[in-house]
Amino acid sequence: MSATLSTHVLDTSRGTPAAGVAVRHEVRRGGRWRLVDEARTDADGRFTGWSAEPGEHRLVFDTGAYLGPDAFYPEVAVAFRVSAGHYHVPLLISPFGYSTYRGS
Repeated sequence: MSATLSTHVLDTSRGTPAAGVAVRHEVRRGGRWRLVDEARTDADGRFTGWSAEPGEHRLVFDTGAYLGPDAFYPEVAVAFRVSAGHYHVPLLISPFGYSTYRGS
């Protein structure tokens, strides 16, 4: 059974959606992370439309390109497990921190 994935990136330092953030969707196979797809967040900081088979997945966000050279975290990787249903993985970012949770 297939699941669906979406994400939403919010820039908490500006109080706005983070548009244009590059995101890689990867899956763990044979103990290694393999690229599934790449995308960018839209004007509302969102990306939807990935499907995922059960297993371990991660979204890797290029926060450095968005926040600039002074960003403490140039990349954020969020690993999670998928079974069935919809998985929404929000990311809240600022130049010196980030937070994530399982959204709805």
